[in-house]
Amino acid sequence: MSLSILYLHQHYSAPAGAVPQRSHAMAQALAARGHAVTVACGRYEGAATGLGGAYRDGAREGRVGRHRVVEFDIPYGNAMPLARRTVAFLRFARRAAGLAASGRFDLVVASSTPLTVALPALAARMRRGTPFLFEIRDPWPELPRALGGVPRPVLAAMNRLADAACRRAARIVALSDGMAETALERGADPARVHVVPNGCDLGTFGPHVGPWRPPPAMPWECLAIYAGTHGRANGLHTLLDAAALLRARGERRLRILLVGDGAQKPALLARAAAEGLGNVTFLDPLPRPMLGALLSGGQVALHLLADQPAFAEWISPNKLMDGLAAGRPVVTNQPGRAARIVQDGPSGIAVPPGDAAALADALQRLAADPALRVRMGEAARRQAVALWDQRLLAERFCDVAERAAADAAPRRSAVPSGGQGARAR
Repeated sequence: MSLSILYLHQHYSAPAGAVPQRSHAMAQALAARGHAVTVACGRYEGAATGLGGAYRDGAREGRVGRHRVVEFDIPYGNAMPLARRTVAFLRFARRAAGLAASGRFDLVVASSTPLTVALPALAARMRRGTPFLFEIRDPWPELPRALGGVPRPVLAAMNRLADAACRRAARIVALSDGMAETALERGADPARVHVVPNGCDLGTFGPHVGPWRPPPAMPWECLAIYAGTHGRANGLHTLLDAAALLRARGERRLRILLVGDGAQKPALLARAAAEGLGNVTFLDPLPRPMLGALLSGGQVALHLLADQPAFAEWISPNKLMDGLAAGRPVVTNQPGRAARIVQDGPSGIAVPPGDAAALADALQRLAADPALRVRMGEAARRQAVALWDQRLLAERFCDVAERAAADAAPRRSAVPSGGQGARAR
């Protein structure tokens, strides 16, 4: 049965963007099964929706590959202050609610974060009986509560919204077992909770991709690459601590590259300059294809987070998956799931969170041993192909989405004709 599906993801990007593209891959997989898929998103900094032309009435739309994209003129960036981010989240929820409740869709996929994406899905369920799949990409409000700095009334409101989303969703897709546990703790039916983790894009990353190295990198340098958000949750000051230790040891074989943007990037740049960390280079966000070339030209991939025990089982990191797909050893400072993955290869080295000396030791060991890098990199690519192929995980996601719509079909048939959803045009 062909379905009309609305996929809500405020931070959506097509492959030309500099941010992860899980929602694009899932939308393409659903469309390949014959479903009519519409993705609704905002203007996410670093993303590239594939659309051009002017906005009309605050939106523009068109086809991107097999699916349709509606892009609302609502800018968002990771460096925005909390108040501006909140306004952007609520504006998107309001615009998306009108689309979700239009009666044109058989299923809504609400991909969080932000958690406010659940609001239009809940509204469509209440007004039209439209079932929704709730995708938990980051556990909110658990994650902001662990990091601190969010006002208690905001956390309380997020708690109520997360409870409603988990209890009323036809299906829940969590990106890790730890995220699935948060849904169960909020009252989700265990039979409706599924884990579909982030996977490896074996086309964009891998040994077949031509290498590229930025101009500051010398031919003899081992490049250790961190590519992602420069925010409080990423704990990148520990990486600068490690860089300072490596400089003090006289280690000249290694250069650290930080690729991306975020609220803490200005402070990181200022600190690196003030301390004269010549072994650290900062790059602006790169389109995913260029990031694939950079990882091919580099030697080590970095997966780093702040020292927060809650992260151990909640995460499903793209940075780790990109490193495995590229066939590069991964240095992670996270215990739990990430550490188990690299130790199973062994495809990298796990160090304790917040331990700059251990991080420096791991980087120095890899810089000094090319044969070890080759062995771990080959194990990483084997893991990527055997366990984490994004295409296979997308098929699992499609199965869950189709069951969500099928289970809700009898209930929807009882809705008066005015509430029945027609096919998307």
